[in-house]
Amino acid sequence: MTTADRPRQGLQPAFRHWRARRPFWGGLLLALGGGWILLTEKASLKVVLHIGMQGLAGYLLPGLMLLLGLLILFNPAQRLFYSITGVLLSLGTWVTSNLGGFLIGLLLGVTGSCLAFGWLPDQEPRQGRRARKQAKSADGAGLTKV
Repeated sequence: MTTADRPRQGLQPAFRHWRARRPFWGGLLLALGGGWILLTEKASLKVVLHIGMQGLAGYLLPGLMLLLGLLILFNPAQRLFYSITGVLLSLGTWVTSNLGGFLIGLLLGVTGSCLAFGWLPDQEPRQGRRARKQAKSADGAGLTKV
């Protein structure tokens, strides 16, 4: 069978298949939380470097959160380590980064880390409500009353 004979899969089904094999929503929320905290930083980098290590941590922790979110997406085998580190970094932003990006970034980071930690790779894909209903009606149609 040549490549011309095979049906084209398309971009959306390929993305759906890629997304199903990793803790997508956990990694995405952790990365969004880090990005949100970085956006809420008010001081410029020149001021932060002048202040010292405490000011630098305000940029370092959310930057690492963003990196861990991407690592969860692209290296799901190490998701447990990344998610534990992500929740610790998220909680650390409470002190270093405007109350964790005014709580929004902190909550996104903790929620994403928890989702990535709880993700199980060997589960069967969930069926939609319509598919379950059709399977149930097909099973019920084959039964006869005695």
